[in-house]
Amino acid sequence: MNLHEYQGKEILDSFGVRIQRGIVAHNSKEAVDAAKQLTAETGTGWHVIKAQVHAGGRGKGGGVKLAKNLKEVEEIAGEIIGMQLITPQTSAEGKKVHQVLVAEDVYYPGDSETSEFYMSVLLNRATGRNMIMYSTEGGMDIEEVAEKTPHLIFNEEIDPATGLMPFQARKIAFNLGLSGMAFKEMTKFVTALYKAYSESDSSMFEINPVLKTSDDKIMAVDAKVTIDDNALFRRKKYAEMRDLREENAIEVEARAVGLNYVDLDGNVGCMVNGAGLAMATMDLIKMAGGEPANFLDVGGTADAKRVEEAFRIILKDDGVKAILINIFGGIVRCDRVAQGVVDAYRNMGDAMKVPIIVRLQGTNAELAKEIIDKSGLAVHSAVQFQEAADKVKEVLK
Repeated sequence: MNLHEYQGKEILDSFGVRIQRGIVAHNSKEAVDAAKQLTAETGTGWHVIKAQVHAGGRGKGGGVKLAKNLKEVEEIAGEIIGMQLITPQTSAEGKKVHQVLVAEDVYYPGDSETSEFYMSVLLNRATGRNMIMYSTEGGMDIEEVAEKTPHLIFNEEIDPATGLMPFQARKIAFNLGLSGMAFKEMTKFVTALYKAYSESDSSMFEINPVLKTSDDKIMAVDAKVTIDDNALFRRKKYAEMRDLREENAIEVEARAVGLNYVDLDGNVGCMVNGAGLAMATMDLIKMAGGEPANFLDVGGTADAKRVEEAFRIILKDDGVKAILINIFGGIVRCDRVAQGVVDAYRNMGDAMKVPIIVRLQGTNAELAKEIIDKSGLAVHSAVQFQEAADKVKEVLK
């Protein structure tokens, strides 16, 4: 689950990480009120207005601007709120901005003593350990830094048995070229950041940039945070931060009815039970010359109601030209799935407008094939993987 910048900063602040202070606003008046409050609390006269969407590169799309007075705060907030923000990380149509973060300006005019760093905490899947990735090249796209100057990117892996050790925090500060008070502040920052990451059940914390001010304070100027969906049952407070407006509408609908669905750009809908079988099925579709339109796992209860819900969700994608149902009957019997497919097909009537290939293997697979074949519906049954692939290729033609 992705969070907005202001939400990520709330988590960081709760763990003692120094942040660029800000207040979220939903219209121009709230933005002006927020700016006045920040001026009273921090003394800042200038403010940074930041679009709050789940995408990076907001500045490149005009979603981050500096306001030097209250009039500019009002004007800029009015321009950004409601706009379709297009960044390198959004689709061509962009994302609608519903709110902005009015933040204190932490860059002092003409100050050459500030430095920007990059830092993220995430899982290194190759080693199964958390790691801190950091660089002296903050404020830039880390992909560009990795491509052009890979020697400027450092990694510090964390032993799960001990957690982050003090010497590792000091090593990070040293590699960033810091000394004196800035060195001490960075070790505190790194320690608090890792604590925030591990104790919030996050899968990623990315701070770009981490700022060293002219008076040697270290703070997070931005925050890109992803919480592990599997941990939300024990993180109710974070679960309430979910902004469904930022997520794929079909995926949101599927989640509401208990289906695991991921939208993809393809022409063949997939209905399976089990993530491993889903991956194999998507490979099968590509081998047949098609492209998976989705990843949809119906789980262990593929009855008529669940199958019908899955059909309706898959068919919301106008790009779907065929549906491949590939289910292994272990817990669930294949004949029940087959009957569910037939009943769902009949219930949907004219809404069922694409060919369906059904491959059922496992308990009562022979009976399932008989049910499909005798249904009189435009449903193609298959037994082997290759047979299913051939039928996919056939219907796509």
